[in-house]
Amino acid sequence: MKAIIAKTGSKAQDTDAFTLADQPIPEPGAQDLLVKVVSISMNPVDTKVRERMPADGVLGWDAYGVVEKTGNDVECFKKGDTVYYAGDLTRPGTNSEYHLVDQRIAAIAPEKLSPEDAAAMPLTSITAWEGLFDRLGFTPEADANTGKSILIVGGAGGVGSVATQLAHWAGLKVFATASRTETVDWCKKLGADVTINHRNNLAEELKAAGTETVDAIFCTTQMERHWEAMADCIRPQGRIVLIDDPTQPLDITVFKRKSVSISWEFMYTRSMFKTDDMAEQGKLLSKVAELLDGGTLISTRQETLHGLTPENIQAMHIKQESGTMMGKQVLVL
Repeated sequence: MKAIIAKTGSKAQDTDAFTLADQPIPEPGAQDLLVKVVSISMNPVDTKVRERMPADGVLGWDAYGVVEKTGNDVECFKKGDTVYYAGDLTRPGTNSEYHLVDQRIAAIAPEKLSPEDAAAMPLTSITAWEGLFDRLGFTPEADANTGKSILIVGGAGGVGSVATQLAHWAGLKVFATASRTETVDWCKKLGADVTINHRNNLAEELKAAGTETVDAIFCTTQMERHWEAMADCIRPQGRIVLIDDPTQPLDITVFKRKSVSISWEFMYTRSMFKTDDMAEQGKLLSKVAELLDGGTLISTRQETLHGLTPENIQAMHIKQESGTMMGKQVLVL
């Protein structure tokens, strides 16, 4: 099978950052699905892993494809099923023609979406869902959180684009940050009630919008820049969830006097540590598929490339690192 190998420690622009290789088709383990990959999408984690991985390897975790073969203990899927999933950080990625995934973190793909639209959704949907409902504690039901509010920092990004939609569906008043005309329009399309400019102080922007504090903050990017402002924005006894990586230690005591709860969201935790509730990711992807098929959620795909080539993968990495991404990039094999 064809696979794209990423060079560890490389820069996205390096001429040898990505190469084409021929590898054997892997055999599924007891819990595995062997998937013939149809389409994949790009996430910030791809660029971070490229820079830090211990050896050259295959990146990519979002995938939409068809089950080719199943492991001996697989009961929920069969050959020919169309699935979508975000994979496992401890295993080879989806930038290949065939891929292995544990059945517990996969789900039947949305029936009404194209392969490219479906491939854009798994990783960001899992992150957004776990962030909103597992970490921040909101109820994952339509309009169940009416009267509550949330500030989503990075509302037009991959995770922010899904979190905005899910928060709106769940009844929250959504404040989303965006700084360009196109990203402001995108956030409003996804259900943001108010947009504020993250190039400015968030607390001042929030006050200018007529609100002193919010019940929760979902910070998807630039936590260091907004750290002090988030302490001002959050209500007493509020909750904050973080997903990006700070470059230096931060002073958590700024949140003490408000008794703020702070948590991390890392969607690979369940698969990395084989937690008892690992199958919850497959279940929530099934719910997301239902919401997508029903039109409650829309795909966040913005750009589509065709062909599993080093040049295309490189172009996606360069774009991802540009700081201008809105929604998701997808590649159709």
